[in-house]
Amino acid sequence: MARKYFGTDGIRGRANGKITPELALKVGQAAGLVFRRGEHRHRVLIGKDTRLSGYMIETALIAGFTSVGVDVFQTGPMPTPGVAMLTRSMRCDAGVMISASHNPFDDNGIKLFGPDGFKLSDEIELEIEKLMDSDLGSRLAKAADLGRAKRIDGVQDRYIEYAKRTLARTISLEGLRVVIDCANGAAYKVAPEALWELGAEVFSIGVDPDGFNINRECGSTSPDALSAKVREMRADIGIALDGDADRVVLVDEKGRLVDGDQLLAVVAESFQEDGRLAQPAIVGTVMSNLGLERHLQSLGIGLVRSPVGDRYVLEQMQANGINVGGEQSGHIILSDYATTGDGFVAALQVLAVVQKVGKPVSQVCHRFEPLPQVLKNVRYEGRKPLDDAKVKSAIASAEQRLNGQGRLLVRSSGTEPVIRVMGEGEDRALVEATVDDIVAALKQSAAA
Repeated sequence: MARKYFGTDGIRGRANGKITPELALKVGQAAGLVFRRGEHRHRVLIGKDTRLSGYMIETALIAGFTSVGVDVFQTGPMPTPGVAMLTRSMRCDAGVMISASHNPFDDNGIKLFGPDGFKLSDEIELEIEKLMDSDLGSRLAKAADLGRAKRIDGVQDRYIEYAKRTLARTISLEGLRVVIDCANGAAYKVAPEALWELGAEVFSIGVDPDGFNINRECGSTSPDALSAKVREMRADIGIALDGDADRVVLVDEKGRLVDGDQLLAVVAESFQEDGRLAQPAIVGTVMSNLGLERHLQSLGIGLVRSPVGDRYVLEQMQANGINVGGEQSGHIILSDYATTGDGFVAALQVLAVVQKVGKPVSQVCHRFEPLPQVLKNVRYEGRKPLDDAKVKSAIASAEQRLNGQGRLLVRSSGTEPVIRVMGEGEDRALVEATVDDIVAALKQSAAA
């Protein structure tokens, strides 16, 4: 059964477009009812990033939860993995993160976590959607049973301590010059502080949120500013988080980008050497570069591929007993520490390897030569152009041209109204030509 509100990463859309106070109110009421587990006083933890619309959505969610008798704890700006961790740590019945991750400020979203700190299954999301579309008037709490809401203090310190404890106590970052770009988002306080406490010399950018500048020319989707800052400060490494800090990309000392595939290779090999790899395999996605798969095979490590989306990566990890997984975009899940992607914790694991081997980041984080890979996006409105016969014909023709010399992936984004076209193969010119043909057909269809 198709979901009406939820996508691959919660509910996401334009603030006061799809994401309205009315929608948030219904989410709070429906989720509050779904997560009832007995007669005890129920409570939910709500965190958010730094978008202006977060105030509106948070207030509406609080009204929804309290109206069905659920108490609310508010954390203020907090990384998504921090909300997941605190939901479990504080014995809450559910957790909510208000964020549209790497999207611009005028988008926002609602991510839900169960009491175990994991994102919800399709079945629970469908149950919430069913309740959202029903008449909930008869299920509201009586006047004496309404919930309370309060802001809790010290949560940022708790996340900092949690992140630091993912490293052995013997590991210090002293001697490292680190540039951290927090995307003017949820980690703008906690990430620089944690790095400083671990001994690094820290240079921070993207730490002045104003409600509008989250992810704007900064963060993991716009790493040029980070690269420039690393070169300017002659830093050893640059770390770029996204708006809610569940993904990360790195920049080496030369200002060159290190993507999620290379990070996975570094972490997988480090875990294998230390005997921490639960299985001789990690989980990637259909977007993971073939170069990563070949490199891992040379180490005796398999690559299990999942659909795009960190929730699907996690499902494969749980199904196969694997404790390392992630996406090329920088969603890295280390299930020994977290129940969801944590960009900052992933970066700390790489920093630990850099300190251990004593080599430049450009050497530590270049584990394989990626195959040429071309990714282009086509925005659309209304019906999806993938249903168009001419688009289907262009895809079939492109696959025939590749003819075993590469692979092609055309899919709808689960978080934005775009079609993503990815081609990969040994011959870059051929890959680019096939991708361009499909993109042209998609644009023609979208404009029709």
